[in-house]
Amino acid sequence: MRPEVQNVCARIEHAISRRTLLGGLAALISAPALGTISPAFAQPASRPTLLRNGRIFDGVSSTLLEGRSILVDGGRIKAMPGADETIADAEIIDCTGKTLMPGLIDAHWHTLLAAIPLTVAMTADVAYLHLVAAEEAQKTILRGFTTVRDMGGPSFALKRAIDENRIAGPRIFPSGAMISQTSGHGDFRSRRELPRAFEMGMSDAEKAGISAIADGVPEVLRRTREQLMLGASQVKIMVGGGVSSLYDPLDSIQFTREEIRAAVEATSDWGTYVCAHVYTAPGIKRALSNGVRCIEHGQLADEEAVRQMADTGAWWSIQPFLADDDSNPKSLPEQRAMQELIAEGTVRAFDLGRDFKVKMAWGTDILFNPAGTRTQGRQLAKTARWLGNDGALRMATSGNGELLALSGGRSPYKGQIGVLAPNAYADILAIDGNPLEDISLISDPEKNMKLIMKDGRIYKNTLADQH
Repeated sequence: MRPEVQNVCARIEHAISRRTLLGGLAALISAPALGTISPAFAQPASRPTLLRNGRIFDGVSSTLLEGRSILVDGGRIKAMPGADETIADAEIIDCTGKTLMPGLIDAHWHTLLAAIPLTVAMTADVAYLHLVAAEEAQKTILRGFTTVRDMGGPSFALKRAIDENRIAGPRIFPSGAMISQTSGHGDFRSRRELPRAFEMGMSDAEKAGISAIADGVPEVLRRTREQLMLGASQVKIMVGGGVSSLYDPLDSIQFTREEIRAAVEATSDWGTYVCAHVYTAPGIKRALSNGVRCIEHGQLADEEAVRQMADTGAWWSIQPFLADDDSNPKSLPEQRAMQELIAEGTVRAFDLGRDFKVKMAWGTDILFNPAGTRTQGRQLAKTARWLGNDGALRMATSGNGELLALSGGRSPYKGQIGVLAPNAYADILAIDGNPLEDISLISDPEKNMKLIMKDGRIYKNTLADQH
C-alpha cells in the first residue's frame, strides 16, 4: 500500500459512528442496484435441490465426471447419485451442456480496500467506503468467487453480515490487522509523525484495524492475540518490504527471529497459523525457519528458499504479478520498476514452485483498483501458462480449500470447501462450456456462469430449463 493510505485508514472505522454505519448498511440492503442477486439467497431452500445432466469437475480430477447428479440439502452436498436415480420431492435444475464445478477461492483478497480508488477513499464519507465494500462483496460472488481469504483489514463486520445472509457475498476467512514492525510494510505513518511518543497511542491505521505496529516479543504477542480475539482465522505478519511502500525497501527483512516465533507460537496455541508478506529469498528463509506456514508473494525466491518451502511443507500463496494491464496502478517510476522486477520473478517462481512440487495457492491481491476487481477470473486463467487448465482450476478450488483448512479450529466454517463431494459445502458453479478445455470461460462470468450457488443458496440462475 502507498504511504498515503494512512489517510484512508484514518477514515475507515475510526471516524464512523455506529448509527451511520447501520443506517448505511440498511440502505445498501434495500438498494435496487443490487437486484442482480437472486432473492432466493436470503432464504434456505425449502426442499432438496438436484442438479442433473451436467458434467462435473470435482475440483480434484483432471477429467470430467459424467453420469452423475448433485443432490444439495441443508447447505451441503448430500450425495452424487446416478443420473437416472429419482430423488423424491427434490427441485430439479437441468444443467444440460454445462460443467458443474466448485465455487472459486481467492486466497489473497482485500475485502475492504480492493474496489476503492485511492483518491476517492481519501475524500469520500467513511460510510461510503463500507458500502462500496459490501457492494463489491456482491460483485465478487457474482464472479463465481464463493470464498476469499482476507489478507488485511477490518472485514469482521462485513463477514458477519454475509454469514447472516443480510448481504450477498463470499465466505471470508479474515486475518484482521496486518502486524508490522515500526518502519515495516504495515506502518502507514508519514515521516513527520515520528518519533512515536508513548502518550500518542496508536496510529490512525491501527485504530482503523488495518494494521497493528508491534516491536519486540511482548508487543507481537499482544497484537497477534488481539486479532485472534477478534476472530482471525489466520494471522498475517510483514516480514519484508513491498512495491507500493516508500519507507521500507523491497529487500529489507522485517521482524527478528524471536518476534516471528512469538507470532507463530501465539497462533499455534490457538490451533491456527501465521502467513507472511515477503518477496525476497532471505526474508522467506527467515520466516520459514521460525515457523511461518504460508508465504504471501515470494516472487524473488531462489532455489534454496523454494526447496525449504517444499521440505517444510509450507504453502506458497502466489499471484500472477506480470506488470501488465491488470496490475495495481503505481504512480512513481521506481514503483513501476519494482513491478517489472517482480514480474520477472513471477515467471521464475511459478516454474520453481511447480518443479519442486511446493503446495501452491493462488490469489489476486487487488488493491485500490476498482477496474481490477473485474479481472479476478482472468488473473486465475493466466496461471494455466504454468499449470495447465486443470492445474489452475484445481489450485483455485481444492488447493486453496486445503490451505484454508490450516485454520483448524479457528476456521469460521466447519465443512470442506473447494470440492464437489458428499458432505462438502454446496458451493457450485454451472459453466456454459468446459473450462478444462477453455479456462478463459471463467474470465467472463456474466456470460458463462449460468448458476452460482453458495451454501446451497442460489445467487444467480439463468439456466433456461428449470422446473
